[in-house]
Amino acid sequence: MTILVTGATGMVGNNVVRLLLERGKQVRVLVRESADPRPLEGLDVERATGDVRDAESVARACRGAYGVIHAAGYIHLGWTQLETARAINAVGTRNVAQAAREASARMVHVSTSNVMGLGSPGAPADEDTPPVGLVRCTYVVTKQEAERAVFDEIERGLAASIVNPGYMLGPWDWKPSSGRMLLAVAKRFTPVAPRGGASVCDVRDVAAAILTALERGETGRRCLLCGENMTYFELWRRFAKVSGARAPVMPAGPLMRVIGGWIGDARARLTGLEGDLNSAGIAMSGQFHHYTSERARRELNYQPRPADVAIAAAWEWLCEHGYV
Repeated sequence: MTILVTGATGMVGNNVVRLLLERGKQVRVLVRESADPRPLEGLDVERATGDVRDAESVARACRGAYGVIHAAGYIHLGWTQLETARAINAVGTRNVAQAAREASARMVHVSTSNVMGLGSPGAPADEDTPPVGLVRCTYVVTKQEAERAVFDEIERGLAASIVNPGYMLGPWDWKPSSGRMLLAVAKRFTPVAPRGGASVCDVRDVAAAILTALERGETGRRCLLCGENMTYFELWRRFAKVSGARAPVMPAGPLMRVIGGWIGDARARLTGLEGDLNSAGIAMSGQFHHYTSERARRELNYQPRPADVAIAAAWEWLCEHGYV
């Protein structure tokens, strides 16, 4: 039975593809003609050329598939690029969900913990925490729209569940995505770290839970796939330790955050290009994205390993593949 994976060249999708192959599954991947060939090099997969924004190519890729794992997405933590993000995250997800329903395939949609309610130190959020106080930036808005698209297709008969990973680290981070923060700490001393916190997990554990969700995930059910809750200050200190870099000395204060956001937004207005430093990203990094994954432990046998293992695996992979 064939399983289709979108986003197969990204960190989550690539780990999912490799785990499926380890388990002897037939894998089909939807890839753009311009996609980086390295992530799939040497892998025994069937390639379907297309783009999640193109409903026809998605429908062709879904035909005959038993299951669909939708891991494609566009990440930009800022106020701009809404049109691009919406086309990929929202419209693309709708195309995949509709095609999966028409093909009578089960689906797992890989969302994000960033659309969930916020936790706090000592009081992690879960799937039922109200989503109050979220930063309504491009990424959050379009990933919320993507989930609504899945639920719309569920009402029309799609068998699908949703997983919401936290801050993932680990191997096969080709872009790199979350590994960019690790590389930034390793390559350039920054004395102050963001004020908030994240739930750090290993992408390999997330991939395993995704496959379990495909097999027995409850339709319409959301499961957080997170890990060890910590402040960014602590996370950056661990990044510095594994990479041999200088560690930050303090979390950023309110004035630093305001000034940093103002400078980033001003630069975006002047150049038309919004970088990682902007008021939306800074606001999100000041929140505590702390979660519990008890539901996933019970229902998906999710077993997150310690954050230090994920950090070490990410650093080792980045070093081996020439990013350092």
